[in-house]
Amino acid sequence: MIHNYDKEDKVLLAVDCIIFGFDDEDLKVLLIKRDFEPEKGKWSLEGGFLKHSETLEEAARRILNLYTGLDNIYMEQVATFSKIDRDPVDRTVSTAYYALINIQQHSEKLIKQFSANWFSVSKAPKLIFDHDQMIDTAIKKLRTRAKTKPIGFELLPEKFTMRQLQKLYEAIFDIKLDKRNFINKIRSLDVIDRLDEKDMSSSRKGSYLYQFNAEKYEKRDDNQFVLNLI
Repeated sequence: MIHNYDKEDKVLLAVDCIIFGFDDEDLKVLLIKRDFEPEKGKWSLEGGFLKHSETLEEAARRILNLYTGLDNIYMEQVATFSKIDRDPVDRTVSTAYYALINIQQHSEKLIKQFSANWFSVSKAPKLIFDHDQMIDTAIKKLRTRAKTKPIGFELLPEKFTMRQLQKLYEAIFDIKLDKRNFINKIRSLDVIDRLDEKDMSSSRKGSYLYQFNAEKYEKRDDNQFVLNLI
């Protein structure tokens, strides 16, 4: 029996991206001000529709490049959102991805072009459709992954201080960490190297800079990275 696809319902498939960044103090999310109806003038995630020639991952990478100007961004699929009335224009299913970028590398030109802004995750404005739910789901997945994979380093510059690293994990998990315990746990993982360089902006004495050592991490058994912070 040959199935006739023409008789099946057709739906639009969208891809929405939750782009996270870190500004040395807070976990940020990139939002754009929507310039078309519906919900024109309101804040939104970055997104677009899947093209016939694309996979979902290819569509997500196209969208991320469009809004950040960056390639080779770490990203991970979050979930698919299919509430029937989630988009008032047409029946639209959306697959969301979260992405981690270094804010310092984000194109200022693109920020202006798309009326974009970085917001603290905890202080982000209300978003259109179900985008708030997408962010909440993405944060939960980010926290789970950050406990077992060194993905947090994607949010940092190549060289960073121990303070920056601690602040990053405090921001991701929304907790306050004891400095000594945190340093001991990080050092026990043996995936960062202390450099013979210092950041002199914080004090006269300065703070040593560190760098993530991907080679050390890859050599660990099963790429083990267990960071129990609580």
